[in-house]
Amino acid sequence: MLNYIVWRVNPEIFSIPSDIWLVGGLEIRWYGLLFALSFIFGYYFMQKMFRHEGVSDKVLDELTTYMIIFTILGARLGHCFFYEPDYYLAHPIEILKIWEGGLASHGAAIGILLGLYFFSRKNNKPYLWTLDRVVIVVALAGFFIRTGNLMNSEIFGNVTTLPWGFYFVNYYDPEYTTDPRHPTQIYEGLSYLLLFFFLYRYYWKHEGHPKQGMIFGYFLTILFSVRFLIEFIKVPQVGFEEHMTLNMGQWLSIPFILIGIFLLYWSNKRTEPTPAPKK
Repeated sequence: MLNYIVWRVNPEIFSIPSDIWLVGGLEIRWYGLLFALSFIFGYYFMQKMFRHEGVSDKVLDELTTYMIIFTILGARLGHCFFYEPDYYLAHPIEILKIWEGGLASHGAAIGILLGLYFFSRKNNKPYLWTLDRVVIVVALAGFFIRTGNLMNSEIFGNVTTLPWGFYFVNYYDPEYTTDPRHPTQIYEGLSYLLLFFFLYRYYWKHEGHPKQGMIFGYFLTILFSVRFLIEFIKVPQVGFEEHMTLNMGQWLSIPFILIGIFLLYWSNKRTEPTPAPKK
């Protein structure tokens, strides 16, 4: 009986050759589909919360636009400047080639924070009110994204002898396909899914009016603590991390964890919950 799992899933769902698709070949990949599903399901759950609080779908549509733009920009720029700044500063046109891979969740987090700040100011809503609701579906999106990483056979862990280790047949570097690896995509994805259920239940348990900052504080503390711990068994994303006691992902997680702990303390000290604003 095998003591590991052979993973040879094709990251491409299907493709249309260039002689049929007149403007060039078209590929539909699992990662892209799952990325799109994260916004579709996120919209559904946000709509339920917004309608419960009397906020119009028009405002939600605008919020979704901000989220898509700033998530992609933040994730791409985060990868380029956190992990490979020398290369991308020397080849700035390469930053635009998102289809070649390279998105960083910490960069996405920063991009989302900026995007929601601009959205909140434009729509005259408290910043923490917006964050408390959006991070619920961001946790769900994290599940979809990590599942996409699994379908791409990327961002996996170190060698393991555990029976659920994955042998990633399709990974492009033979150095990392000789031994079963920790499926860290699954570890993270399931953690984010559980976090989504916890936050969503917390929101409804408080009838849509939790103390401002409490959900956001839980999100930051739990999600980035999980990231920090799983990074110990992850293969480094770039070469310079190999000799670091804590890798780049862990250093970037620490400020988010501290902010989350502070928000939980600050929010818990509030004696009265702040009612959600209505349009």
